[in-house]
Amino acid sequence: MSFLRVISQFSAKNLALIVVIFSGLALFFPTYFLFIKPILINPLLGLIMFGMGLSIKMQDFKLLLKKPKEVIIGVIAQFVVMPFLAFVLVKVFVLPVEIAIGVILVGSSPGGTSSNVITYLSKGDVALSVAITSCTTFLAPIMTPLLIYILAGESIQIDMFGMFYSIVQVVIVPIALGAIVHKFFPNFADLMQGVLPLISTIGIVAIIVSIVSRNSASLLSSSFIIVLIVALHNLFGYLLGFIIGKVTKQPLAKIKAISIEVGMQNSGLAASLAVTHFAIYPLASLPAAIFSVWHNISGGILASIYSKMKD
Repeated sequence: MSFLRVISQFSAKNLALIVVIFSGLALFFPTYFLFIKPILINPLLGLIMFGMGLSIKMQDFKLLLKKPKEVIIGVIAQFVVMPFLAFVLVKVFVLPVEIAIGVILVGSSPGGTSSNVITYLSKGDVALSVAITSCTTFLAPIMTPLLIYILAGESIQIDMFGMFYSIVQVVIVPIALGAIVHKFFPNFADLMQGVLPLISTIGIVAIIVSIVSRNSASLLSSSFIIVLIVALHNLFGYLLGFIIGKVTKQPLAKIKAISIEVGMQNSGLAASLAVTHFAIYPLASLPAAIFSVWHNISGGILASIYSKMKD
């Protein structure tokens, strides 16, 4: 078990590098990764969410009761800034429908779990980060389908109830099961804490390479524009999150947390929804896959910048 913990710690510290390496391999040698079928994306995401549930403690929600203002600011910013940026980018770059859907899916998703790690490395308010991630995740079954319907409903048919059910199935249920295990089997949950980063890394990498390997030709022919859009989406998310924290007069640690929460998305969920509900648009999952790679890189860079900032 100690060996697994060492590997797990290594994977947590080097997630960005691991993601980049395997994404590159899947891009240039796709045939070696085709065994990871798209049908596995939902179970893999469920496994990652189960791990999140195992790590949830009741004190994570105490902040919501004690200081709801900061959490509410972060949640509103998450569900306003990123969807708005997605819509603007789609219009400015006049994206084809299947790429546009992918960008909107990413923008409409809740915060990503990796944001908590980046906030910690940034010397930000980790408790606030966890609270915002948890709240946006639990609101996702309602907010994500609603936002997608508002932003893309005029262009394509949106199955809001189907997406609601999918999010409950692959996000809420696994998290709830993880939280139940944590409550009634705390020793097992504590034992698993040491290997959760490894499980999450394997899940994230598997989801990314599954998508990249099946769309390698499209990525190689149009990768620049998609990467540019994904990078702009992410970077403007960080920037606007930072500005919102400043305007609402938050201390620097909370500003960092809000900035990171806004900019980093649960791209695994976006990929899952693309594969499940927009299969007729094969490229819809690409922005989510690229976002998964990019935000781990940008998050690491941002952490090194934020960690040097002081009040």
